[in-house]
Amino acid sequence: MSELVLNVRGLRKSYLSGDRRIGVLGGVDLDIAAGESISVRGESGSGKSTLLNLVAGLDVADAGTLAWCGSADTGPRRRAAFLGMVFQAFYLIPELDARANVLMAARMLGRVDAAARARADALLSRVGLAERSRHLPSQLSGGERQRVGVARALMNRPRLILADEPTGNLDERTGGAVIDLLLGLCGETQTALVLVTHNAAHAARTGRQYLLQDGLLRLLTT
Repeated sequence: MSELVLNVRGLRKSYLSGDRRIGVLGGVDLDIAAGESISVRGESGSGKSTLLNLVAGLDVADAGTLAWCGSADTGPRRRAAFLGMVFQAFYLIPELDARANVLMAARMLGRVDAAARARADALLSRVGLAERSRHLPSQLSGGERQRVGVARALMNRPRLILADEPTGNLDERTGGAVIDLLLGLCGETQTALVLVTHNAAHAARTGRQYLLQDGLLRLLTT
């Protein structure tokens, strides 16, 4: 059996809105093993991004437990080494070229050396951007910017990739190519993938498909 990368039990999260507390997650359970891919769909406001932020250690649950590879340490340094994130809005630093943006992940760990630069170059080549590595984000298409985002997410050899609507700003063809890339690279490296998407066709390509509804994850049968 593959190593368990993520273990989530009973995650609950609510937010204050005026004088009301609105429940978002009502007790989410989830296990992901190395190399597995899962997708999470749900209506806008259902809590998909909240779930990813909790898994990433960017937000704190009201209740429940979360462990990465059996450890409850989800601090910033371990987060930088353990997981990579791909965002709908890319979040590239506009003043830095593609190579420097990819290297930002290594910089968070203080590991910008010759080996890191060689890995950044190799990743950019792998995502088809070897000849665009010195271009600024403003000089890249949306699909190219997202490929830089994928390379950045993989820079530190993470155990888990969290992709939050990674094709939301892309046309169907370009979005499909990004999903090809994510699934292919994660499969090659045995990196677990959690894909949040509204696109049913993209979701269907993952190993397991979930619907987030009424604060709970429901496994969809195929």
